[in-house]
Amino acid sequence: MSTAIRPAVPADLPFLHACVVALAAEEELPERVDATEDDLAAALFADRPLVEAAVAEVEGSPVGCALFGLRYSTVAGRPTLHLEDLYVAPAGRDRGVGTDLLRHLAREAHARDCARFEWWVLTTNTGARRLYARIGGRELDDIRVVRLAGDALAAFAVDARLS
Repeated sequence: MSTAIRPAVPADLPFLHACVVALAAEEELPERVDATEDDLAAALFADRPLVEAAVAEVEGSPVGCALFGLRYSTVAGRPTLHLEDLYVAPAGRDRGVGTDLLRHLAREAHARDCARFEWWVLTTNTGARRLYARIGGRELDDIRVVRLAGDALAAFAVDARLS
C-alpha cells in the first residue's frame, strides 16, 4: 500500500483537529488543547497563512498529517522548515506513513532552499527518536526550548518591573 501526501484543504479541518487532540492525548497533554477547528482554519487558510499542513492518505483515507511552517535562520541566512506536529493514526502506523510525511517535508525544505528542517520531540517518545536517528536526524544538546505563556506572558508584557 502506498501513501499519498497532499496539501490540506478546508474539508480536512475535522481530521486535522482530531489529529491535534489525539497527539496531545498521546503526549499526555489533552487539557492543553485550546485550538478549535476555527482556529486551525484561520491559521491554515487565511490570506497570509501562519502554518501549512500535509495530509497522508492510504487507500483514499486520511491516516496522518503534518503541520509545518517556515522560520528564518539569521545564522544560515536562509529559511528553516519547522515541523510543528506530525501525527499518524493507529490505522496508519507501521506502514511507513510517518517516514513518508517526513520525506515529503524534507523535499519541501529542499525545494524551498531551506538550510534546515527542524522539529521538537519529547524525550519520552523513544520510538520517534529512534526513527529520527535512523533517517539522520541529530538531537541538539546545546539548545533548550524556552517558553513564556499564560499569566507569565501577560504579566511580563505589561509590567516593566519584571524586566
